[in-house]
Amino acid sequence: MHISEGFLPLTHAAAWTLASAPFLAHGISKLNGARDNRYLLAASAGYLFTLTALKLPSVAGSSSHPTGVALGTVLAGPAVMPALSLIVLLFQALLTAHGGLTTLGANVFALGVAGPWTTWLLWRLAARFGLGDRPAIALATAIGSLATYACTSLQLALAHPDPSGGVAGAFLKFAAVFSVTQFPVAVIESLFTIAVVRAIVNSGGVRIAGLEAWAQR
Repeated sequence: MHISEGFLPLTHAAAWTLASAPFLAHGISKLNGARDNRYLLAASAGYLFTLTALKLPSVAGSSSHPTGVALGTVLAGPAVMPALSLIVLLFQALLTAHGGLTTLGANVFALGVAGPWTTWLLWRLAARFGLGDRPAIALATAIGSLATYACTSLQLALAHPDPSGGVAGAFLKFAAVFSVTQFPVAVIESLFTIAVVRAIVNSGGVRIAGLEAWAQR
């Protein structure tokens, strides 16, 4: 979902940067206040970087890959994810030519806001309705991953509306292209995230609200 340099008009890039700014400011403050959980934050950032680095070329200067946002959302909450996303996206834009600097705000919004908050809301909602831990996280991870790409599709559609179908038509076209790879990727990512969360919980010394019952299962 990394939109490459130059694929958004500067006005759009600036607008998405402004939209991301309050979430990012809050995320940085939460990150500074969560230093006691630095190992979980480091694991979340490493997971995020590794999965988003597995890029496949996709539509309109973007890329397709797992999002990696679910682990950090489960371990540390969605509020810190914009800050972690900024670190990962800035590193990738500068050193791996993945994403871009002018599109950084748009990419932070998709990866650090849309994906994590969708994941968190679905996880808590599924848990409230009695869905088991694993199914709840699997569902939230998969839908959160798809939400990230839906956000990117909207960003691209707003910047490049279809001549006949407008923004809605462009959104459907971008989302359709992404769905070819992202549906199977989202399923695989959900299973992998469950395995990683279980491994972290079972490693000892880590308490995650609502997941203590996973220990030694």
